[in-house]
Amino acid sequence: MPEPILEVAVLNVVPGQNTEFEAAFRVAQDIISGMDGYVRHTLKRGVERPSEYVLLVWWESLEAHTVGFRGSPQYAEWRALLHHFYDPFPTVLHYGAVEGVPT
Repeated sequence: MPEPILEVAVLNVVPGQNTEFEAAFRVAQDIISGMDGYVRHTLKRGVERPSEYVLLVWWESLEAHTVGFRGSPQYAEWRALLHHFYDPFPTVLHYGAVEGVPT
């Protein structure tokens, strides 16, 4: 199998809504983890900026995320659970492996 693609999203949560966001994410992670092409994910909260999170999701391919997940009915559920917490809305970027560098 080729090296997975890494999705990186910096999530700026409205201050004071961390607890609600984290609870909603615990539900939403079951949605994403059931998608075709999903490999794994992690969510980290900022130490210096506690309202900032980094979501890392590994996918089998770019299309598994951009077409498969985002084009699915499950994405509407994900969006309803999480998108109202973000200000501003996050930029999502994708990264691939660098040859000769450990993953």
